[in-house]
Amino acid sequence: MTTVRDLREWKRQGRRFAMLTCYDFPTAQILDEAGIPLLLVGDSVADNILGYENTLPVTMDEMLHHCKAVARGAKNAMIVGDMPFLSYHVSIEEGIRNAGRFLKEGGAHAVKLERAATEELATQSLPGVAIELTEALTARGIPVMGHVGLTPQSVHAMGGYRVQGRAEETAARLAEDALALEKAGAFALVLEGIPSGLAKQITESLTVPTIGIGAGPHCDGQVLVITARAEGRQVREVREAIRQPEGRDRPGRHRVRRGRGSGTVSGPGALLQLKPGRACASGSCSSAGSSWTPPPAGPS
Repeated sequence: MTTVRDLREWKRQGRRFAMLTCYDFPTAQILDEAGIPLLLVGDSVADNILGYENTLPVTMDEMLHHCKAVARGAKNAMIVGDMPFLSYHVSIEEGIRNAGRFLKEGGAHAVKLERAATEELATQSLPGVAIELTEALTARGIPVMGHVGLTPQSVHAMGGYRVQGRAEETAARLAEDALALEKAGAFALVLEGIPSGLAKQITESLTVPTIGIGAGPHCDGQVLVITARAEGRQVREVREAIRQPEGRDRPGRHRVRRGRGSGTVSGPGALLQLKPGRACASGSCSSAGSSWTPPPAGPS
């Protein structure tokens, strides 16, 4: 099974890797057989599977339901449970309890937390609940994956799905947040919706791996929302890693294995470019490192 030690070693070796979202038992089986090392049971299940407008409505019970299904299907991948909105914001104690549920009830091996960073927060010295909780969870043996940049749970605070880190002050704050999360014990960081140059700077400053989505080609790994392929949305400048299964034959698995270690998860010099609508958890990314297409007003 993939472990946090494997990820650190891959970072040291310069070996690229893939993470895909996963929400159910049969998809978990397919991705596990394909050799995908990390499966994220993302709160993106809300708008990709459950029909909600965004990620905010999904509950802990709904997340655990999907996490259990994925855990039953995957035997080799590391399963990361995404802490939903308000499952850890009220108090550290509640955050610890809910994170523990992902491991005890959901069968996950780690949890992911969003660290909100808006333009307004960049000018304030506000303690981050995600940083404090990361330290508390790692002290209790619960591995934590951080998430900085465009954090979908803060969509209303950000005024929509907006690229983060364009302004020098905000970029500096994001870099500081990344370092603080590493210091607090995070074993990896998702970098979402930030300029490519900033992602490169953060990746090079950390000893733990970064996983990019709409953050350019310089991250240690890349993550995609699996329903972008299943629903026929067009993914440009990303190698087709997985095809829909035909019977028991899964022709995509060997290509996944080759791409995972060779750095070809995404095309050289490109971001993950998805059209139309919500395919990047919160919006479709474009090339050039800084533009972000917001999702349509209603469910796609």
